[in-house]
Amino acid sequence: MAEDPLSKVFAALADPTRRAILARLARGEATVNELAEPFEMSLQAVSKHLKVLERAGLVSRGRDAQWRPCRLRTEPLEGASAWIERYKDVQTDRMDRLAAEIDRIRAGTDRDQAPGPERGH
Repeated sequence: MAEDPLSKVFAALADPTRRAILARLARGEATVNELAEPFEMSLQAVSKHLKVLERAGLVSRGRDAQWRPCRLRTEPLEGASAWIERYKDVQTDRMDRLAAEIDRIRAGTDRDQAPGPERGH
């Protein structure tokens, strides 16, 4: 896995199981056993997914006596979202300019094709 934080976040988010784990943690803390319940996989497999999420900074594990809750950390998601927004804004600007150009061309075409008083006589 790549070393930069943004690459780690996107790599972690690439897997649907990890996204489902994050969605569950968005509702509140959970243990590995609780996180594993909806999946047809071993606890070891779920733990591996959690390790990827931890390395990306998306999950932290606490310790409360015997209970080790997993928690969602949103900071890395906010960084990824900000990165996406920058490029979304660029794309939106390009689409707006394209729409304006299409409107300009259509307006010119409509004027050229409209019958005038001199036409048709």
